[in-house]
Amino acid sequence: MGRGKIVIRRIDNSTSRQVTFSKRRTGLLKKAKELAILCDAEIGVIIFSSTGKLHEFASSSMKTVIERYDKMKEENHQLLNLSSQAKIWQREAVQLRQQLEYLQQSHRQLLGEELFGLNVNDLQNLEAQLERSLKGVRTKKEQALTIEVKELHHKGSLVAHENEELHKKLDLLLQEQAELKKVYGLHCNNNELHAHVSLQLSQPQPQKNYLPTETMILGLQLNSKTC
Repeated sequence: MGRGKIVIRRIDNSTSRQVTFSKRRTGLLKKAKELAILCDAEIGVIIFSSTGKLHEFASSSMKTVIERYDKMKEENHQLLNLSSQAKIWQREAVQLRQQLEYLQQSHRQLLGEELFGLNVNDLQNLEAQLERSLKGVRTKKEQALTIEVKELHHKGSLVAHENEELHKKLDLLLQEQAELKKVYGLHCNNNELHAHVSLQLSQPQPQKNYLPTETMILGLQLNSKTC
């Protein structure tokens, strides 16, 4: 008779459980050793019994096996992350491509192209979109014109201020000229002279070798008649 099939479940009897553990542990470690020798594989087996006792087998060194395992696990994790990121970027690219196609189609429709197949609601939505776009353009244009008008007003105010300052300087010069005329007029009256006062610029004088600093003479000439 053949051996009956054993139900894989926890053995309640502690003695039977310990005997089964010892037998199967020995068989597992034996199979691991045979696999390492026959297939030139690097194998590490770690077993903790129910009592906390450690049993292990390594084809080379347990430390080397664990380090190699950690390294491979990290590399696999990075590959999984790269694969996940690549899938995310692919989805993003597909979505962006769809958005670009939609925007290009909308742009052509706004220009009056590819309107075939649109129903009344689509045409109304297109018309409303055009109206909103025109309103936005008008708003931007009004803002630009408002800024330009403000700048022109500011420049006009500066010019007006400069003009006012020039008028003040001119009035001051005229006042000084009138006072000069009064002064010279009183002087001639006291000496019983009738003098004629003229204010003019003298012509530039030729340079002299012995006076290099005398290049131009600006003077006030007083031409008086004999009193």
